[in-house]
Amino acid sequence: MNNLPPVSEMRRAFLQGDATYDGVFFTGVRTTGIFCRPSCKARKPRPENVEFFASPRDAAFSGYRPCKRCRPLDADGRPPRWVQGLLERLDADPTSRIRAADLRAAGIDPARARRYFLKHYGMTFQAYCRARRLADAFQLIKGGATVSDTAVDTGFESESGFRAAFARSFGTIPSGAVATDTVALDWIASPVGPLVAGATSEGLCLLEFSDRRMLEAQLKTLRRRLAMPLVPGRNRWLDTLRGQLEEYFGGRRQSFDLPLVIRGTPFQERVWRTLLTIPYGEAWSYQDVARKIGQPTATRATGTANGMNRIAIVIPCHRVVNADGRMGGYGGGLWRKQYLLDLERGQAATPLRAPDASAASTSGAASS
Repeated sequence: MNNLPPVSEMRRAFLQGDATYDGVFFTGVRTTGIFCRPSCKARKPRPENVEFFASPRDAAFSGYRPCKRCRPLDADGRPPRWVQGLLERLDADPTSRIRAADLRAAGIDPARARRYFLKHYGMTFQAYCRARRLADAFQLIKGGATVSDTAVDTGFESESGFRAAFARSFGTIPSGAVATDTVALDWIASPVGPLVAGATSEGLCLLEFSDRRMLEAQLKTLRRRLAMPLVPGRNRWLDTLRGQLEEYFGGRRQSFDLPLVIRGTPFQERVWRTLLTIPYGEAWSYQDVARKIGQPTATRATGTANGMNRIAIVIPCHRVVNADGRMGGYGGGLWRKQYLLDLERGQAATPLRAPDASAASTSGAASS
């Protein structure tokens, strides 16, 4: 909520369609998954179903689609025109199949689309299209729809093609979907930039900075460790996380109380669980963590495990510093580490931003 007017004022402006606030903030409507300008002429939702963002990018990374009526992406800072066109094409027909040949015909290099979607959405463009279609199918089946109706409704040319694609993504035939778990992925805006969060039905398993270079590798490792597909979506743990993160960044929460799904090597898991014991507002050295796990000579290995933590902030790897008190490395960039430490020490009064794109995505190989 940094750099935004008071919530009460934004609610008033949105409900009254006040165009003087266009560009100052954007509204996300939870019930529709759409974000708008304050002046949007569409029917206004209930206030409790609205959240606010400082930019279209923050709204998009929180899982919202741009409104087709007020076109909020036409504001400054919108995605590149070719990306906007692809997103609008998917919004118009989520069941469409946009292949490499279709991209080339539209003047878009498929490799460019792949890189962009990997960086900003955590998956390739083709995986994004397929996962979105199959995620819709998954929910339809859970709701009681028949396999044949679902195959048609989600754009598959045949029921057999749908069954094969479903099995590749979910590891089960459609009729077994009710018993299948997935990692639901969502995007959450924060004062330190958009976050990619993931949760199974059991609890939170991922919280990463969306511009971190290791994000793609972390997603692959997560899918392998959990033996589950990763699909766009939301569940109760992600909703709980969203609220607790807002309290944390607002200085009203010092610890998180939601279940964690931690999967790694036995050594990594010992390090990550030890990180959870570092008190709010304090910092331990890598040597301190190594001693806590009973392996005082494993400082370097401890730093490496710290850097492989997939649940940032909640598992506070930012509270680990060098023996001389310097910050050391951090996968999300040292500017974020400094912000989090200052926040917990009561020193962070204004939001920070990465000085440039490379600083935001600096990846610490041996420390987080």
